[in-house]
Amino acid sequence: MTGKNGEDAFERLQAIVGQDRIVDDPAMLASFAQGSIERGREPKYAVQPKDRGQVEAIIDVAKELHLNLVPASSGAPHRKGGVRLEAEGIVVDLSRMKRVILVDRRNKVAVVEPGVTFPELKRETDKAGLKILTPLLPKRSKSVLASYLDRDPILIPKYHWDMTDPLLCTEVVFGNGRLYRTGTAGGPGSLKEKIAAKSMFKNPLGPGQTDLVKIVQGSQGTMGIVTWASVKLEVKPRIHRLYFAADNHLERLIDFAYRVLRPKLADEFFLLNRPAFAAMVSEGGDGIERDRDSEKEYVIVYGVSGYDVCPEDRVAYQEEDIGKIAQSAGVRISNVYMRTRAGKVAERIEGASPEPYYKEAQKGDFQDILFLSTMDRVEHFVRVASEVAREHGYPPSEMGVYVQPILFGRACHIEFSFGFNGADVTEAESMRSLYRKGSEALAEAGGFFSRPYGYWSKLAYGRCPDTVAALQKVKDIFDPEHILNRGKLVFDRGAVA
Repeated sequence: MTGKNGEDAFERLQAIVGQDRIVDDPAMLASFAQGSIERGREPKYAVQPKDRGQVEAIIDVAKELHLNLVPASSGAPHRKGGVRLEAEGIVVDLSRMKRVILVDRRNKVAVVEPGVTFPELKRETDKAGLKILTPLLPKRSKSVLASYLDRDPILIPKYHWDMTDPLLCTEVVFGNGRLYRTGTAGGPGSLKEKIAAKSMFKNPLGPGQTDLVKIVQGSQGTMGIVTWASVKLEVKPRIHRLYFAADNHLERLIDFAYRVLRPKLADEFFLLNRPAFAAMVSEGGDGIERDRDSEKEYVIVYGVSGYDVCPEDRVAYQEEDIGKIAQSAGVRISNVYMRTRAGKVAERIEGASPEPYYKEAQKGDFQDILFLSTMDRVEHFVRVASEVAREHGYPPSEMGVYVQPILFGRACHIEFSFGFNGADVTEAESMRSLYRKGSEALAEAGGFFSRPYGYWSKLAYGRCPDTVAALQKVKDIFDPEHILNRGKLVFDRGAVA
């Protein structure tokens, strides 16, 4: 975007969003390029539209001038890589679009714009007696819509019916400039008219036989820009209790997990190892690190809840049934783990991460490797990751392990976290090698990289040329000029003007 074409683009985009909404602050632009160990290009500038009309106008200009647009809605830092530029381009910063359009208790649904963060939505849902289906400690500036589009796993497996959950309907402007509303949000009428007609946007399928939300979800902004979405909520419980099930043997905890999740007992349900739990609950010098090695190696954190109807009875039967399962599985239930009471953890996981982000608190930087599999294979993946860590001089005892059952427990999200000092060049280079070798080993062991950020796109798509060919055809339909996040995933055709 040099020369007259670049000047023309700047002037026309400025005319759309206003002079004060073209951002060229070096620190902000650098945040879009940064990562723990991988770095992308810095954008030329960022444009901040305030509504769908401006988004449509920006896309029209991009089509005409063959620009590269990279949508973003969460605040810095942007670590995962979905918004890192692979080619010269402009960031479409949607964080200015902050309306919570609707919170409906009867239908347990909210409609939000992309700039709405988890704390901002929580303030509104609390007023209605509703709770958000959150991932584990999202950063405070994390966009709700971005999290759900990226398929961050939520903490309550029994509410995860489909891989799209808790995302429901969307309004999206595709790269071809067409506006489309997915699911029951489709059809005639404005958003205001649909709300007045009691259309509550609960079904993501449709219109007709289409399911285009799955084209957009997980695409890292390569297909379209979502301008609002409806998201699933749940009733806030009247009674909520959290418990720990700790053990040194993963197989016992996995057996316990399957038995609890199969009949859809418990609400929150996830597994951590000692370092991951310590990172989640540590608050500076509270001494939890010193006591870490005296505890069991792994812990399942689970919650039981009672709602509006017979809350005490609901909690009582779940506690009794889970207690029997624990006894049969040889697992002990407790209210305390690593000197931390369950009530404190319940408060912590209800909201966003404190600042600094909880994974940064100890060493200043971190790198995750995350993928999908089934719970019966977790122990195998832990061995593989531990071996790669040892080969790179990283103590496996410091590696964080987070296992989040999804789809009622039929599958799970597995996440390994490695803290390191990013300012140390030698340490950062060693982590880069660990990240790549570890990713390759875990993929070879059967890990499914369903969210292929950065280097993982080669692992995910290199084994499936038929999928690549199909996705490229889909891209040509919904973004024929390749103006959206050019070079990301398997879409590297075209050059920036």
